[in-house]
Amino acid sequence: MMTSSARHVSGGVDTHDDVHVVAVLDSATGKRLDTGSFPTTRAGYTSLHAWMAGFGTIDRVGVESTGSWGAGLTRHLSAAGVEVIEVDRPDRKARRFEGKSDPTDAEATARAVVSGRATGIPKSRDGAVEAIRSLEIVYHAATLDRTRAINQFKALIVTAPDGLRHRLRTGLSFTVALGRARRFADTHPDPTERETRFALRELSRRIEFLNAQNRRLEARINELVAAHAPALLGLFDVGPHAAAQLLAAVGDNPQRLRSEAAFAKLCGVCPLPASSGKTTRHRLNRGGDRRANNALFTIVLVRMRYDRRTRAYVERRTAEGKTRKEIMRCLKRYVAREVFAAITNPPADIPTGVELRRLRNEQRLSLTTVCNAIGTAPITLSRIERGLTHDTRLARRAHTWITQNAT
Repeated sequence: MMTSSARHVSGGVDTHDDVHVVAVLDSATGKRLDTGSFPTTRAGYTSLHAWMAGFGTIDRVGVESTGSWGAGLTRHLSAAGVEVIEVDRPDRKARRFEGKSDPTDAEATARAVVSGRATGIPKSRDGAVEAIRSLEIVYHAATLDRTRAINQFKALIVTAPDGLRHRLRTGLSFTVALGRARRFADTHPDPTERETRFALRELSRRIEFLNAQNRRLEARINELVAAHAPALLGLFDVGPHAAAQLLAAVGDNPQRLRSEAAFAKLCGVCPLPASSGKTTRHRLNRGGDRRANNALFTIVLVRMRYDRRTRAYVERRTAEGKTRKEIMRCLKRYVAREVFAAITNPPADIPTGVELRRLRNEQRLSLTTVCNAIGTAPITLSRIERGLTHDTRLARRAHTWITQNAT
């Protein structure tokens, strides 16, 4: 009989908020050895790992919901040197025939690992990208709340009493109207206008708070993204928030993605085959990370307006009979390839703004002189030198020209 020290086992974890249910299988035979439940605490993770190791050498552990309820366990097992596999929910057809319970789901997760059906490597969630993702979540929510509050403010002005509506609309910018509403007193004798003033004052203060919150969050996001992925942020028209969304899709361990095609599929920008019989065609991919897909869409939209290479591509493809939507889908696929290379294999010779300013000052060259030579505006290069914006191609051009014209 095989001893536990010579046996190799695989595990599956059905994750929950308060407790994780685990099933252990013999990796060679697929026989279920046991199931157990453990609390979702640090001590519970340690006990779960030790309990599984008691059955033999752990090959792999499949974990459901590695991005939510299983995140803590995934970090713990990965830190202990255990290979963790991300497993989707159990097959619906199998669930209809075999029923539903936590031990059953845990066993199904383990069998997905043993059979090789599940192979995805989860995000490690232990580095700068996870920090950026956390800030981006709050920024996105604050932006939505701000938009909602602004729409409510404008709608209340439309239905406000005539005198109040006149004070907030006649010849005033929206910023001035907000400032005036923040100073409203709720002592008006008419109850309708008094409470409307109060509501407008509260909304204006909420908008002011959200504006300040977004400025603080944006500053931190810019700083972290610039420090972690300068090559990505330096791509043409890749802003801090688009970069943050793309980094969040990849995670702190980009090596988990085998190729740029895998990254394109992760972002939902690769066409899916939809052929049948004599018909050969592809259909639009509506899956993947939709935030990352939206980031690629934004980059393409801006490039189609401001990038000369992209405009030339659009003109050529339009002449071939492609529609605007089809062209944008092609461009998103190309941008995904460019983004993947910037994340996984960034160039080492990207000059920073501080280096550019130091080199320019050493050569006693003014901003105007350098910018006239490379064909850009002084304010653009100044913002790069101060770290306010990032443009890899422009920074390299400036660095190359200054170096070649050094006295």
